Amino acid sequence: MNYLNLIQVFAPYFSKLVWEQAQVLLLGAMRVPGRRTVTAVLRMMGVSAEKQFQTYQRVLNRAVWSSWALSRRLLELLIQTFGPTGPVLCGRDDTIERRRGTKIKAKGIYRDPVRSSPGHFVKASGLRGLSLMLVGPLPWAKRTWALPFLTCRAPSERF
Repeated sequence: MNYLNLIQVFAPYFSKLVWEQAQVLLLGAMRVPGRRTVTAVLRMMGVSAEKQFQTYQRVLNRAVWSSWALSRRLLELLIQTFGPTGPVLCGRDDTIERRRGTKIKAKGIYRDPVRSSPGHFVKASGLRGLSLMLVGPLPWAKRTWALPFLTCRAPSERF
């Protein structure tokens, strides 16, 4: 499968320079085993020794592009591919990333869904993320799959 042809639909959402770096990150993230950190992705793509490797970090924290527009386009592609005739069913999942430290500004205290039960409430401190997914059957799978198209931070009301 040629991944470059597959991801070209996202090119109009980036400037030309940022798109070149975004492609490296996206293709590397699809190939890297284990944790998908920027460093692991750059190692996988063979560019970790570049002198200006920090420009790849800037794609994620400084470059101007819209995650909303990209997630909308991704959802459109998922619906066209996996659900063109049936009803569209979306699901959501929130997760807590346990983080500590004085530099973590948006952390809050949340109910831990994994360790809590109906009779036992467990609190967890960290950053909450919310994922929206298209839910449905895939032709090659026996089970229903949830295909994420948007993930964002969901800070506490107090923050």
